[in-house]
Amino acid sequence: MRPRVTLVLAIVAVLLGGVMLVPAAYGKLSGGGALPSLGSIGGIGGGTEHVPAPTPTPPPPPTLADAPVSVNFQGKFFSWALMDRKTGKISGAPNMTSTNSTESMIKAWIVSDYLRELGSKPLSAARKKQAVTAIRDSNDISAEALYNAGGRRPVLERLIKMCKLTDTKIEPTRAKWAYTQMSPRDAVRMGDCIGDGTAAGPKWTKWVLNEMANVRGSVKDQKSDAVQGGHWGIIDGLPDSITSQGPVSIKNGFTMLWADVQWHVNCLAVTDDWTLAVMMRYPQSKGLSYGAKVCASVATQLVTPQPGAALKVPQQPVGKL
Repeated sequence: MRPRVTLVLAIVAVLLGGVMLVPAAYGKLSGGGALPSLGSIGGIGGGTEHVPAPTPTPPPPPTLADAPVSVNFQGKFFSWALMDRKTGKISGAPNMTSTNSTESMIKAWIVSDYLRELGSKPLSAARKKQAVTAIRDSNDISAEALYNAGGRRPVLERLIKMCKLTDTKIEPTRAKWAYTQMSPRDAVRMGDCIGDGTAAGPKWTKWVLNEMANVRGSVKDQKSDAVQGGHWGIIDGLPDSITSQGPVSIKNGFTMLWADVQWHVNCLAVTDDWTLAVMMRYPQSKGLSYGAKVCASVATQLVTPQPGAALKVPQQPVGKL
C-alpha cells in the first residue's frame, strides 16, 4: 500500500475514534447514560419536545345563581328573588315586586335596628334575651318589646330608608310589624342590609347573623307565640357543598291568617355571596310544611352548578302565581 493511502486511512481512524469517545466521556462526566439521538434534539429529525401539562384550575365552589324555577304551586301568591351580593344584581320571578305580609321574617330587622340604635350603651341581660329569642325562637313577645323600644313606626321607616326599599308599605292603622307589606325584591335588599352591617352596625352585625344561623325548631315545633320553630325552608334545600362553605343565616315568617284563611309564609336566607327570599300565600288545609317544602325547592333549583348536572330531571309546570 502506498504511503499516502496509509496516511489517509490513519487520519480517518483517529477522527472516528474521537467521535465515539466524546459522547462516552460526556456521559461519564454528567452521570447519565448515552446522549439522545440527534432526531430528538432541537426538533431535528421530527422529534417532539415534552412539556409538562399545566395544573388544571379547580372550578369555583357551588353557589346560588339565577336559573329557571318551576314549582307546581297551589295557592294565591308565589314569588321569589335572589341577590348576588358581589354585584348587587337581583333576579327572580316576574312578580318579584308584588308583596306579602312579612310576618316574623321582619324580626331580624327589628332586632338589628334596636342594637344599632343602642349605640355604645350596654345591652342589658333582659334585652339580650329578647333579642336572642326573637330570632332563634321567633318569639312574638320579645319582638314586640324591642319594636316598642325602637318607637314602633319609626323602626319600619328606618328600614325603608336605610335599606333603600321601593315596594314596602307600612300597615296604616297601628303600624303592626307583622302586617308590613314587602316584596321578595325588597326582602333580599333587607337581607343584604343585615349582611353588610347597615342594619345592626359594626358592633352587632356578626352577632345578629350568628343568631340567625342558629334558629331552632322544625315546622312541628309551634308550641306558642313564644316558641315557634323556624329552622326549615331554604336551609333544607341547600346541599352540603354550600352549607359547608360557611354559616347560612335565616329568618322565616309564617302565620295562618284568619282574615283570608290563608297561610302567609316567607323564607329569607343570607350568606356572604347571596341572599334569597321566597314568599307565598296558600290555603289553610295545606299546612305549614307545604310552604317549607316550596322554599326548599326554590333553593335547590338555584344551586349552580347542579349536582349531577348531566342528568336532566323533568320539572313540573308552573302553577297559578
